[in-house]
Amino acid sequence: MKQKTVDIITMGCSKNLVDSEMLMGLFEANGYRCTHDSDDPKGEIVVVNTCGFIADAKEESINTILEFVQAKEEGRIEKLYVMGCLSERYLADLEAEIPEVDGWYGKFNYRQLVADLGTAAVCSGKRHITTPRHYAYIKISEGCDRHCAYCAIPLITGKHQSRPIEDILDEVRQLVAEGTKEFQIIAQELTYYGMDLYGEQRIAELIERMADIEGVEWIRLHYAYPTHFPWDLLRVMREKDNVCKYLDIALQHISDHMLSRMKRNVTKEQTLALLERMRREVPGIHIRTTLMVGFPGETEADFKELIEFTKQARFERMGAFAYSEEDGTFAADNYEDNVPDEVKQQRLDRLMRVQQNISAEIEAAKVGQTLKVVIDRKEGDYYVGRSEFCSPEVDPEVLVPASEKLQIGQFYQVKITDSEEFDLYGELLK
Repeated sequence: MKQKTVDIITMGCSKNLVDSEMLMGLFEANGYRCTHDSDDPKGEIVVVNTCGFIADAKEESINTILEFVQAKEEGRIEKLYVMGCLSERYLADLEAEIPEVDGWYGKFNYRQLVADLGTAAVCSGKRHITTPRHYAYIKISEGCDRHCAYCAIPLITGKHQSRPIEDILDEVRQLVAEGTKEFQIIAQELTYYGMDLYGEQRIAELIERMADIEGVEWIRLHYAYPTHFPWDLLRVMREKDNVCKYLDIALQHISDHMLSRMKRNVTKEQTLALLERMRREVPGIHIRTTLMVGFPGETEADFKELIEFTKQARFERMGAFAYSEEDGTFAADNYEDNVPDEVKQQRLDRLMRVQQNISAEIEAAKVGQTLKVVIDRKEGDYYVGRSEFCSPEVDPEVLVPASEKLQIGQFYQVKITDSEEFDLYGELLK
């Protein structure tokens, strides 16, 4: 009997990717063959895992669904199913607007899809890792108890739910046994980890115990929150060589006026003290942050304060985006979206130009240093890798001439010889 093929298309963030990998494992345990993000899906079944975070992401998800509706009408696929954040939030509207979809699932009930296809689904399945074998994403919690004025995530994902420590450590041990060496720790808000299960923040304990697992080469932390930061985590980063000196912590703004309106529950003074302590307690730490421009009520003075902050903070990694109004959020219900789109874009462009220069200077300062580099892939005449300061897909890479054969997924000592705005060049140390 021919195996049915399922192609899963993942939109949005790495947390969605983990859900797709879990679903792929479930399908495969029940006799299906799975592909992921195929350029030209030809499987009988396509599942689109949607993003519903901001307007651009929602539009991209809807356009992707419509593309596969057309593929179904043309007979190139048999069935189309949709899951994820967009359908979790707008299920009734989407069912009415796009009836051609064979089934809609949210962010939490997607496992039901396998049963609905007529499979007993008695096998839980082993997660199908879609990233290169040497690294994987580990989702330690779901949901968020923070209620920032602009953010729809709590409306989509609900309250914070931590996974038990032992479950997470068991998953890491299993992945290490299968060859995974690098772990990206992700959550909507990882610094809150443990509050719901244990009544206290347990992120430092989790990471310390994870670091003690033999075979774990790198652990990298994503999506911290500045309020009530768990200081013991800095000790773990400083003392454990395999916990990367890297922290992804979205700050959004620095003006007290904006932080208050955004309901961030933090002040400028507290933010500056947080950054100072991080850099003091973890020498060499690379901080990744995200900033927002154009939030309702942002004045030119607020924006100039943000620019000056960016110049002074000199973030090693920074992204930024323009505010977009999200249905049901405090900002959408209580504030007028009164910063014109062209002003938002001008501010965004100006902010990123400032960061561009900072990034170029920071990367240039690495010339002459020797860094531990993991090789992700080969492209043309170069092997492409990353240092501990670089997360996959979003951060600078290290290019090493392919003059001799290197192994994908292996770590090497690389002397940095040159830099560009966002990338480094290096040579292998013998």
